[in-house]
Amino acid sequence: MKRLAILGIAASTLALTACASLAPYGAQRGPGGQGYSEQRIESNRYRVTYNGVGAAGRVADWALVRAADLTTEQGYDWFEVTQSWTDGRPGGAGGVRPSVSLGGGTSRYGGYSASGVGVGVGLNFSGPQPTSTTLEIVMGRGAKPDSPYAYDARSVQGSIPR
Repeated sequence: MKRLAILGIAASTLALTACASLAPYGAQRGPGGQGYSEQRIESNRYRVTYNGVGAAGRVADWALVRAADLTTEQGYDWFEVTQSWTDGRPGGAGGVRPSVSLGGGTSRYGGYSASGVGVGVGLNFSGPQPTSTTLEIVMGRGAKPDSPYAYDARSVQGSIPR
């Protein structure tokens, strides 16, 4: 019976995971929806955001792809990431933080004494969570700068699958 309950929980978790997954690469269709959006800051500076569900690494990849697409659409050759945020945190420090809780207590009832210790573990039954990556980029023409934050737009387009 215990195995059946555990299998039921696992099946429920998988079913919820299947319902909420990353949509195909594309523009965001409404507030809170999945996909990319951008905001022009200056003629060659943009803020690019990609919102998705579940796959944080894939969402970050698609933010880079959108930055590359936008760069070539505007007639530029390369872009440099000047700032980045993941789930609203600077520098891409997003993600899940695991935690463990310990508790204990004693009680006297009817002349008897009892003690106990418990360990709590949080389980996510709601499925994959929304995530977003935002990049502030500066675009340029010609030779790409010698910086670890600079990307050749066409190379990014060719190396990250959609």
